[in-house]
Amino acid sequence: MLTVFSMNADIVDLRAFYASLLGRLAERSIAMALSSIWAKLPEERLVGLGYTVPWLDRFGSDAERVFAFMPARQGAVRWPSGKPSATALVFEEELPLSDSSVDRILLVHALEHAENPEQTLMEIWRVLAPGGRLVIVVPNRRGLWARFEHTPFGTGRPYSRAQLVEALRGANFTPGAWADTLHFPPARRRWLMRLHGWLERAGQRFWPLFAGVLVVEAEKRLYQGLPAMARRSRRALVPVLTPQGVAGFGSGAAMRDRGRRG
Repeated sequence: MLTVFSMNADIVDLRAFYASLLGRLAERSIAMALSSIWAKLPEERLVGLGYTVPWLDRFGSDAERVFAFMPARQGAVRWPSGKPSATALVFEEELPLSDSSVDRILLVHALEHAENPEQTLMEIWRVLAPGGRLVIVVPNRRGLWARFEHTPFGTGRPYSRAQLVEALRGANFTPGAWADTLHFPPARRRWLMRLHGWLERAGQRFWPLFAGVLVVEAEKRLYQGLPAMARRSRRALVPVLTPQGVAGFGSGAAMRDRGRRG
């Protein structure tokens, strides 16, 4: 059965992909790339934004607290399993955190789908503590994975290294360590997936420019002022089953109407 991803990957599609064999191989490769640049921060406050739960399980074990923020357009799932939920449905441009309140933010399946990537990065700058780290995983504009929509890396806007650097510097982040991964093709044929380890190692050596995913760690920069940007009016999350446009009993409109009839 073919699963086709929309331009904004849905939570159901994301979970289905990472439950598949190809998804598990991709998860493992991304975890290895993250491990190569992930410096341990004792007792850190860690937030994952996007769909990050496969890696929060691995990298959040030593953190003081961990939250999984999932964009409103994507949808959310309960996490972690068997424990009190640490999941929140959010708007990327208005995170429910105070200034300088977290030490590290991990973005996966987030920046390429953001309505306003610049504003999203500036909001992340606001909530990160001085010297805080931002780790971004995005589809590579030159990579093969960005060209096929049967994986979530084929949705949204892919980035080149130069575009990521420009976006980070524009939001007052200093890019640091880089990694790349998903050098094997996004094929679902089992005989080809069996070669993923060899292809991954070969790709890192011979064709790194065509990796499926780019990973970068950036540090919050403090010595420049942020450009002033007009913030849109605050939006509110409304349950999809709530009837819209109906005056509730006891509302102001209903009370006035009863007064006129009396």
